[in-house]
Amino acid sequence: MKSGTGTLLVISGPSGCGKSTICKRLLEDPRVEFSISATTRPMRAGEVDGKDYRFIGKETFRRLIEEGAFIEWAEVHGNLYGTLRAPMEEALARGSVYLVEIDVQGGSTLKTLGLEVPSVFVFIAPPSMEELEARLRGRGTDAPEVIERRLEKAREELLARDKYDAVVVNEDLERAVAEVRRLAGLDAEPGPSAEPREHGSGATP
Repeated sequence: MKSGTGTLLVISGPSGCGKSTICKRLLEDPRVEFSISATTRPMRAGEVDGKDYRFIGKETFRRLIEEGAFIEWAEVHGNLYGTLRAPMEEALARGSVYLVEIDVQGGSTLKTLGLEVPSVFVFIAPPSMEELEARLRGRGTDAPEVIERRLEKAREELLARDKYDAVVVNEDLERAVAEVRRLAGLDAEPGPSAEPREHGSGATP
């Protein structure tokens, strides 16, 4: 990867699809830099400013919105969250892959902005809804009604996969990681897990 020719890598997918695990594996490569979201919500125990989030006040956040400092931002449960533009531009100028892990709604919004930077939008999908349900129940961390809400949201989110440049089915972690690396330009070898799609094309059944 040449200096100054970095890539914006946006990864989305339903809860339980394994996107966070894939992102952690990608970050083992020193050429990959992670996008740290800014937020106005209070810092939780164990969190580190500048590592987990960039914690800022609402007044500062609103000023940054007016200044155009965010690529995208949203209000969730009364708290503001946003992706800052400057860190992305700096990472791309260094020739890095700038990794943004974001929910499907946010990823779809980013895709429509037409950012004038090299980018690839990847949707991480489960092998099936049955497998996704098994993974969520296997966590043992959510109540049954919470799992049902997550599954319903996942069904809705899967309908948005055709808005992404590629869909990677996370049936085997190693293959999925290898495929995302290839899509991001970190490897040249083709992989077996992706469903490439052209802009505006429909989802693969």
